[in-house]
Amino acid sequence: MTTVTTVRHQHRAEATVNGDAVDFRQRLLDGLATSIVSDGYRNTTVADIVRRARTSRRTFYAHFSDKEACFVALLTDNNAQMIREISAAVDENAPWTSQVRQAVEAWIAFVESQPPITLSWIRDVPSLGTAARRLQRDTMEAFVTMIQTLCDTDAWRAVRSGPVSRQLAIMLLGGLRELTASTVEDGGRISDITELAVQACVALLGPARSHD
Repeated sequence: MTTVTTVRHQHRAEATVNGDAVDFRQRLLDGLATSIVSDGYRNTTVADIVRRARTSRRTFYAHFSDKEACFVALLTDNNAQMIREISAAVDENAPWTSQVRQAVEAWIAFVESQPPITLSWIRDVPSLGTAARRLQRDTMEAFVTMIQTLCDTDAWRAVRSGPVSRQLAIMLLGGLRELTASTVEDGGRISDITELAVQACVALLGPARSHD
């Protein structure tokens, strides 16, 4: 066997191993997500995750140190996807109020696709350990950056005298998160908060006032 052929076989083997690792990791994350939807995060065990993922504890611990690490990975991926979908939904050439509606509707559509995961993100993460608290901070910063980026266009500069401050973005996100969580907990339809959320965001992100 030539050296080139050997290298090719090694690359294929490595690709297969890496592909299997990604597949198992995703299966474990999906297993956790399914268990959260069914039983909630607090009632979920590693045994539940591996059972739903149809794999073993050995495979679980090859990817994650514990249930919390798996949870952090799930929410990291989930929030990154949420940011991508919201950003993709906004047409920067549309009137600024239409952009607000597009962003809010994308947020709500994403939450409606998996209410228990969103509720767990909002309610369970604050009570967890250091890694989860770091996730909470990192996620907030990512959403703040998203808002500031979406509002940094010609359409927005014609409305605002300055950029959206970090403090204002945090206020907007905190209110939207809490409204979403309380709606889910009360058994309401998340889509019912659309108009209120749009009005609140328009009021906060509209022409800058002295407090901003």
